[in-house]
Amino acid sequence: MIRIYHNPRCRKSRAGLEYLQDKTGDFETIDYIKNGISQEGIREILEKMNIPPSNLVRTQEDYYKKELKGKDIPDEEWISILAENPRLIQRPIIVTEHKAVLGQPPENIDNLL
Repeated sequence: MIRIYHNPRCRKSRAGLEYLQDKTGDFETIDYIKNGISQEGIREILEKMNIPPSNLVRTQEDYYKKELKGKDIPDEEWISILAENPRLIQRPIIVTEHKAVLGQPPENIDNLL
């Protein structure tokens, strides 16, 4: 089953969702801003993307700029920060059983299908 972690208020996330809808109707949409993502869910995404947590951070967010920028933060702490502050997570993220990609640009989704 395909899952898309989506923020309906984000233009890039909406573009990724639309692209996925054009390719397949068989997926689950998760509004991760409203519902959050657990630390375990973030670990699963990172493992499937094969990236460190810091690569999942939206560095243009005010919270990042004011509180986190320039700090040496260990991976486990990043996972906690992302779980507590889902707006910091890049979007959309598309996840399959074995792999995950960031859906920007939307064509990245083709790597899963």
